[in-house]
Amino acid sequence: MTIRPYESADCPEMAQLFYNTVHSVCLRDYTNEQADAWADGRIDLNQWNRSFLEHRTYVAEEAGIIVGFGDITADGYLDRLYVHKDYQKQGIASALCDALERSVVSPRILVHASITARPFFEKRGYRLIKEQTVERHGVKMTNFALELER
Repeated sequence: MTIRPYESADCPEMAQLFYNTVHSVCLRDYTNEQADAWADGRIDLNQWNRSFLEHRTYVAEEAGIIVGFGDITADGYLDRLYVHKDYQKQGIASALCDALERSVVSPRILVHASITARPFFEKRGYRLIKEQTVERHGVKMTNFALELER
């Protein structure tokens, strides 16, 4: 596996990975309705590309396939971290998170983690700030604000 910087040409494959991961891996913690609201399959690729270019964004690749990605802002907001549904539990999220955390000098890193991702971040030393209910497309779901102080 290789961790490399994001390129604009990666965006469509990353959008598909995001959709597939939410609609498979996250279904153990969220309903189909919630997954559809979270990842409706209609991503604005131009907007996603802009945000990936504005953030520090890394892609995990294996044999020419994108198996994960993550992005973080310069001030330490870890925005997205997703691993391909067929490559879970192989250290990809950890490798991406290591690269993301190293890429910023912020004294703390903040993430809004799903129910699915919360244990991953807590094992890395992130501390729960609060449980929250968010609404997407009129559907409510739970996530967690967590932070890592460095």
